[in-house]
Amino acid sequence: MRRAVRTEDPGPAGNARPVSADEARPAVRPDNSRPAHADEVRARAESGRTEEARPAVRAEADRPVVQRASVRGQILDALRTALVAGELAPGEVYSAPALGDRFGVSATPVREAMQQLALEGAVEVVPNRGFRVIARGTRELAELAEIRGLIEVPVMLRLARTVPAARWAELRPLAEATVRAATSGCRASYAESDRSFHRAVLALAGNEQLVRIADDLHRRAQWPLVGGPASRGRADLVADAAEHTALLDALIAEDLAVVQVLVREHFAGAS
Repeated sequence: MRRAVRTEDPGPAGNARPVSADEARPAVRPDNSRPAHADEVRARAESGRTEEARPAVRAEADRPVVQRASVRGQILDALRTALVAGELAPGEVYSAPALGDRFGVSATPVREAMQQLALEGAVEVVPNRGFRVIARGTRELAELAEIRGLIEVPVMLRLARTVPAARWAELRPLAEATVRAATSGCRASYAESDRSFHRAVLALAGNEQLVRIADDLHRRAQWPLVGGPASRGRADLVADAAEHTALLDALIAEDLAVVQVLVREHFAGAS
């Protein structure tokens, strides 16, 4: 029989009640090693250390990270612009460190961008020297114009029969932008606005691969010939841009014969 032990623990009425010997013992862990409250203290300490470490992790995660790929992309765009503008002359060799100094970056993103241009056929690698800008002739431009015609003419004829006039009218600002860019005489600005217009037209077909392939061919057709930027002057650019507005008028009118002639002449004029 267990004995009752008197304690000073008051009952609900404030009177002492008997407490058993088992209730009076301090709580211990199942392995009888130390009181349970020691584990609670240790758990709180561990939790405190974890909370102290979390702000450092969050701060690391919130820190902006500059991706080298974004620098490479910017350099690639700058090099493409320099190619179209004739600032990188056909036949000349350019080193990655020298171009890096020009753009205020290291040679690495320049070299990576040049490797991409080599894949596109704009430059070729010259071991231990850098990259040579490809010297292109009229034959290559004529071939590009032929390929673009084979791809884009059938698409535009189909679009002329299916796209409402209101959708064509929405492209008028892009056509007018090409005229302004041509009037400025800046080959690089015109090249970008020219491609934007053609991308918008082909995008109405709903075929992303078509747009990507046609844009790549278009970019290649914009690289200058050996003669340099003077090979196509302001007057040539203005005449080329005027064909955009004429093409829109023909598309709105659903004049398929005029659309076909304008597109083929447009590509031939670009070469």
